[in-house]
Amino acid sequence: MASANAVLLLFSAAFCFLARRAAGDDWPPTPLPLAVTTGTSPTYPVSGACGYGDLYSAGYGTKTASVSPELFEPSGGAVCGACYELKCVDAGSSCLPGSIVVTATDMCRHSYADEGGWCNLPRAHFVVSEPAYAQIAVRGAGFVPVTYRRAPCVRNGGIRFRISGLLLVTEVLVTNVAGAGDVQSVSIKGSSTVWQPMSRLYGQKWQRISELHGQSLSITVTISDGRTVVSNNVAPADWQSGQTFQGGQF
Repeated sequence: MASANAVLLLFSAAFCFLARRAAGDDWPPTPLPLAVTTGTSPTYPVSGACGYGDLYSAGYGTKTASVSPELFEPSGGAVCGACYELKCVDAGSSCLPGSIVVTATDMCRHSYADEGGWCNLPRAHFVVSEPAYAQIAVRGAGFVPVTYRRAPCVRNGGIRFRISGLLLVTEVLVTNVAGAGDVQSVSIKGSSTVWQPMSRLYGQKWQRISELHGQSLSITVTISDGRTVVSNNVAPADWQSGQTFQGGQF
């Protein structure tokens, strides 16, 4: 599993949210505290538990979050790509008006009690970038209360499929998914095959053991709200491992 450092290293500073979930369309009346921590920044982000790699090329940018095992593990990583709305409340002048929507792109590591234990079960917790934090709280405010709820994802362009394969194994990384955002199932079809379900390797990386080289590929994606998008012939017959193709969108 990827640690919180995977997200902390993406930006000059990262911020951790311990939050209470909102019920339906309402924010809960009693928020839990927000923890803050910092990290360093390399020029290229690590892959993380969702397998996204470079979050810019995946379509997510800086509005991303590493979520605690409480949110990540029950779904087996299917939560990757889901969007959450975060709101700072009851912290006086430390809170800024409004809220921000972030995408779950990693899992933060379990931490020791003397480190705050923010990512430990059963806490719902978010690690976000400094630019995201600065939209809902004053920089340097430290611990502030925050609430969260699921939100629809808005993306630019179509769903992105990064295809890789070796011999009989074909892998597809699915990113930039709008709507519910979190992909629940994927099927693939070669121009000479029938539709075949793919299995989740981890996060939003999917695999099928089948000979698909030299065939144009069609891919279906189903998200957690039950909707499905079919991207017919999204990859040409001469596709090469490592290429990314753009399909339909929700």
